[in-house]
Amino acid sequence: MNAHERWIVLEGAANVRDLGGLPTADGGTTASGRILRADNLQGLTEGDVALLVGDLKLRHVVDLRSETEVRLEGPGPLTLLPEVGIHHHSLFAEGGRLTDVEADTIDDRALPWQGERDEADLAELRVTGYYYGYLRDRPDSVVAALRVLARDDGMAVVHCAAGKDRTGVVSALALAVAGATREAIIEDYVATGQRLEGILARLRASRTYREDLDSKPADSHLPRPEYMGQFLTTLDVRFGGPLGWLRTHGWTDADTEALRGRLRD
Repeated sequence: MNAHERWIVLEGAANVRDLGGLPTADGGTTASGRILRADNLQGLTEGDVALLVGDLKLRHVVDLRSETEVRLEGPGPLTLLPEVGIHHHSLFAEGGRLTDVEADTIDDRALPWQGERDEADLAELRVTGYYYGYLRDRPDSVVAALRVLARDDGMAVVHCAAGKDRTGVVSALALAVAGATREAIIEDYVATGQRLEGILARLRASRTYREDLDSKPADSHLPRPEYMGQFLTTLDVRFGGPLGWLRTHGWTDADTEALRGRLRD
């Protein structure tokens, strides 16, 4: 599956793609039609829902947004379908107050948490990158999200607001468990940049996100490879890799087997 074929074209979402078709370290590829990553799904049309739920057999939605985002945006169309399970595992709001498209620098004004951080925390963030902060603050949500993605009773989608930062971290971990190469993981993360204009346009139409977005130029929101590279390097140095981090937070061999079974044929 090439990069073009991985995109799922929808009217009501701009950044939806399959985690399948990526090269693995053993010379294979990740399986298609199992797990999608996406931006906000609030605006899906009837046709979008028919494609996802009817044709692609979507059965699980992992929503990484904060409780504030969910409350302000209101219920999306997928929440109304009994055959679709909604799994809310918040990683908290990234950068700015509400959205994950603002967390592109580490300073006192753009932190991925609601509340102030002391100097020790800021120094730690500058070393590890803000993506590691999600794991440090909400390991429960990260592990729970991956366990939902490992279920084998239909397609799953993981999403946040832009489908870049929170979704990027969880997708990277899922791909790492499946054995995807580091280059493929970073390439998948960077691919969001191909849809950035549409992502920002959709989020600016929402009062929930508009103020955060308008405070920076559009190109500051680009997913840069060094961000994901720093995140993966941090896990290598501190835990021996993504699986090492997962194991310290209750991830089991059975979990690994289940997720690999989902993302590998």
